[in-house]
Amino acid sequence: MSKPSFRLYNHSFALLTDFYQLSMAYGYWQAGIDNKDAVFQLFFRKLPFKGGFAITSGLEDIVDYLENFHFDEGDLAYLATLKDKQGNPFFCQDFLDYLKELKFNCDVDAIPEGTVVFPFEPLLRIKGPLLQCQILESPLLNLINFSSLIATKSARICLAANGDPVFEFGMRRAQGIDGALTASRAAYIGGCHATSNVMAGKVYGIPVNGTHSHSWVMVFEDELDAFQTYANYLPGNCVFLVDTYNTIVGVKKAIKVGMALKEKGHQLMGVRLDSGDLTYLSIEARRLLDQAGFKDSRIYASNELDETIIGELKKQGAKIDVWGVGTNLVTGKDQPALDGVYKLSAIKDEPNKDWRYTLKLSEQMKKVSNPGILQVRRFKQGSEFIADAIYDIYHPPKDDFHVVDPLDPTRDKILKKDLTFEDLLVPIFRQGQRVYQLPKLDEIRNRTKNNLDQFYSGVKRFLNPHQYIVGMEKAIYEKKIKLIKHIRNHAKMAGNKE
Repeated sequence: MSKPSFRLYNHSFALLTDFYQLSMAYGYWQAGIDNKDAVFQLFFRKLPFKGGFAITSGLEDIVDYLENFHFDEGDLAYLATLKDKQGNPFFCQDFLDYLKELKFNCDVDAIPEGTVVFPFEPLLRIKGPLLQCQILESPLLNLINFSSLIATKSARICLAANGDPVFEFGMRRAQGIDGALTASRAAYIGGCHATSNVMAGKVYGIPVNGTHSHSWVMVFEDELDAFQTYANYLPGNCVFLVDTYNTIVGVKKAIKVGMALKEKGHQLMGVRLDSGDLTYLSIEARRLLDQAGFKDSRIYASNELDETIIGELKKQGAKIDVWGVGTNLVTGKDQPALDGVYKLSAIKDEPNKDWRYTLKLSEQMKKVSNPGILQVRRFKQGSEFIADAIYDIYHPPKDDFHVVDPLDPTRDKILKKDLTFEDLLVPIFRQGQRVYQLPKLDEIRNRTKNNLDQFYSGVKRFLNPHQYIVGMEKAIYEKKIKLIKHIRNHAKMAGNKE
């Protein structure tokens, strides 16, 4: 069972939030509306890497964060030192006493990790006291955005590798300690076979793998001596990095050491290429290895790889068996952030009143949030997913689903009631108590692959991918448009009065 990285630390993480979340929480408390029932939903607006899909990741850390949520004495002591512009305590003592006794008691529903997801679909829905939901905005976004970004990048790289093993080698260029651990876990969820990050191996149970660096070769006066010494002491891990001086010569020396290994009952596992024309060098290395009888020895490649480069190398006929991917994977180099947001979508003005649906308005329709208490239903025809419908849990259609593209209402589709379907958001917490059994990391990784296998291949294309159908159920879409008009008319009338 994997272990969330929060358990590496011995202090509270309640202050892992933006200051304005606490400022608003203080305002809610002062106004006496801190316990109003509210619903917030976390989603993203744009697919990363100009792709056709994303992979959700980060839920396990969210579970651990929420199960251990509390303000400790150190947190409260720090908050007591904060001052407003007049030099007075920002938070009064009564509020700090309130935070000391605060217990997480919200309902949380989420899409399981390793699921293919799309823009505007709620990845997480949280319902509970307004103050609690508000404080949690920033940490929840932090835990989902980066992890989902890297899981998506990993899935794309593994699709390009087309079944070849992919090793994540990016720790040295990751964004700090936590960034390295999160990236290693997310990369494994996306499909990587192993990591070089030993801490990630210990914490999460991810297989670890690695060869040696150029410095090993440079320590010795002769490259052959470097390989031979390595083979003497690590005979079960002989993948030699052959490009320190001359790659082809390096391959020949690796073969010579491989002959000695074979005589001792060991195996030359392979050679690694880290520079130069990887297509040409891998073809030549493969020819030399095969001629020498090392047909089972693998050729590893690294050197700033990503899905595009891997795809091109395979098209060119490169004889590479294992791909080591570092910087471009663990940093999401071509898109450093997922644009996940967290918006209020419903609130109860009085405990026994109906929900009042809310939305954030904008001149850009893509930035207008969706109102309601939403669920995502994924429809399947045969063995393939064909469309998703975002609908309100309190007003599901009784028959067919009529879905509308929220950005283009002229694009719509009828999804027949006899289609196979599944609702993606599942219960995680009820009144602060976890009701969800966390899956093992290998199960999450398998979910990613199984999910991707059930989508049309065009969705997984890197260049101009097919646009998978994600629509709002017509009734909630019409309610959204009605609410937009109401808000705009109200603002217009208020402006006229002024």
